Amino acid sequence: MLRLLVDRLRAASPLVGGRPRTRPGHVGGDKAYNSRRNRRCLRRRDIEHTLPEPKGQRANRRRQGSADGGPTGFDRDRYRRRNEVERTINQRMNSLAPMTRYDMRAHVFHGTVSAAVIRTWLRP
Repeated sequence: MLRLLVDRLRAASPLVGGRPRTRPGHVGGDKAYNSRRNRRCLRRRDIEHTLPEPKGQRANRRRQGSADGGPTGFDRDRYRRRNEVERTINQRMNSLAPMTRYDMRAHVFHGTVSAAVIRTWLRP
């Protein structure tokens, strides 16, 4: 699943013209995306990742010892930032008006999003 998403990913090229980049610098995800196949796909493409390891996988890896390899790389600070962004987006999704996108003009849509953000910010 993740391999299909990574293959379809396109990022804007830093230079004017030329082919778009297809390789992100870093990928973050939750425990559901931490599988050998996904990590192998990311490693093959030299993409760093922050994928937490489920407790069951961690226990199995420790039980097998060096046969299964070392622990997966996990940056706790990066994962916390990803989680903050995800929670913020979920808060914005609670405001129904920006999510339905009925506004035809860009400035009206921008105003609707701004009002939703201010409403979230003023909430105790």
